[in-house]
Amino acid sequence: MIEKYLEDLESRIDPPVEDKLLDSWKSFWEGRTEDDIFIPCRERRNHPAVEWPEVSINSALNDYELMALQQFKMCSERISRGSGELLDIRCNYGTGILPSVFGARLFIMDEKMNTLPTTMPLRGGEKEIASLLEKGIPSIRQGLGIKVFECAEKFVDIMRNYPKIKKYVRIFHPDLQGPMDVCELLHGSSIFISLIDKTDLVHRILNLITETYIAFLNEWAKLVPFRDGYSTQWAMLHKGNIFLRDDSAMNLSPEMFEEFIKPYDEKLLAVFDGGGIHFCGRGDHYIEKASKIEKLYAINMSQPHYNDMEKILKNTVDVGIKIIGLRKDSAEELVKKGRDFKKSVQCFDDNI
Repeated sequence: MIEKYLEDLESRIDPPVEDKLLDSWKSFWEGRTEDDIFIPCRERRNHPAVEWPEVSINSALNDYELMALQQFKMCSERISRGSGELLDIRCNYGTGILPSVFGARLFIMDEKMNTLPTTMPLRGGEKEIASLLEKGIPSIRQGLGIKVFECAEKFVDIMRNYPKIKKYVRIFHPDLQGPMDVCELLHGSSIFISLIDKTDLVHRILNLITETYIAFLNEWAKLVPFRDGYSTQWAMLHKGNIFLRDDSAMNLSPEMFEEFIKPYDEKLLAVFDGGGIHFCGRGDHYIEKASKIEKLYAINMSQPHYNDMEKILKNTVDVGIKIIGLRKDSAEELVKKGRDFKKSVQCFDDNI
């Protein structure tokens, strides 16, 4: 059922346009851009010849073909809008991928919410968490893990038949969160007590999560090899091969960030030759600690208005770490105040 849509996408990918867009992103990363704010866009739009259907998140969870249609539709829309978003897709199963590999139960949202699933904390609490340590690294092809790999195999199989899609559409790695985020999902709210009362246990499970993360992405790279020293996340190019999510960090002190998040993030960034960190909410209280992480090349933040942006900028662009996907209105306001971004901030045009 999806061939006519893939043929439409294949016919509308314009190699010179895509090459120039990718080069503009690489220019940004290599310091060759002249703009205060890097706002990429395509030279021209190319509208679809067919009407692409809407695919809900829930319907895609159990159907790899629908997942492909949902993901490739986003690529179609970027070409149609002429946006500066690169063409990329992912196996879109939400934050519970790695927790489900450890046995966490899925929580599927109501269809009307059209929102990705998550997982419930382990029923057995700390006793079950401790038992995970005895078992060691679990099979990564269980829980949502099996769906992620089978879905990726579907994507790779599709791309073999469409040379331009294969060349210009990147498959970016699934949402494995960050080690502390996975730890919190396994624990539930009890994590905040365990951080104080069961420090050794938390470190041991964080180490197991990190080793499982490495095993997962090493297997992933066999199917979807890393390429050219750059990767994408959410249509943004970044240096390195991994993008971590540290949403749990906003609940922790700078000292706890340094103890429970930094060493595990740092290990993953070292193993996968660097990358970036995303965080929601507030991060200005620990950004100085984060900025010391080796091979951290970029951050992406969802709510700049919750942050002291001068603290953020002093510990990112001023020390060679780029900010990608910053809200354009926030960036423009800072420029008006005379803030020098050192050509290290990327935004998207809200009107495209």
